[in-house]
Amino acid sequence: MQQSVVFQASPAELFEIYMDSKKHSAATGSPAKISRKVGGRFTAFDGMLRGKNLAILPQRMIVQAWRAAHWKKADPDSILILWFRKAPGGGCIDLVHAGVPPYDHRGVRAGRPKYYWKPWKAYLAQRRGKS
Repeated sequence: MQQSVVFQASPAELFEIYMDSKKHSAATGSPAKISRKVGGRFTAFDGMLRGKNLAILPQRMIVQAWRAAHWKKADPDSILILWFRKAPGGGCIDLVHAGVPPYDHRGVRAGRPKYYWKPWKAYLAQRRGKS
């Protein structure tokens, strides 16, 4: 699955929203704990999503082993890759998510805009209003 989303924020700011536990939680409206280290673990949506950081290029790219809590134990972790780049008017996140079990592909595809992209845009708009 691939998605690209443009935000009115710099790539560095978008990277920080994803990697900073407090900002991630605030932007999604749900508890998240994210290690900033390669090999470090993360949880999001109060433990509904979890995994491990496989690679981090600060302000540029994040690669994670990723899984949902409701996946079968026999299902391997999926791989989530996020690239952060400049775009007209701000920054863009290019997402590639491979290895999602077929029974959850539709849910994960629809979940990104619902649980990430729309709340992030609202979070950024609110922050701009406060500055």
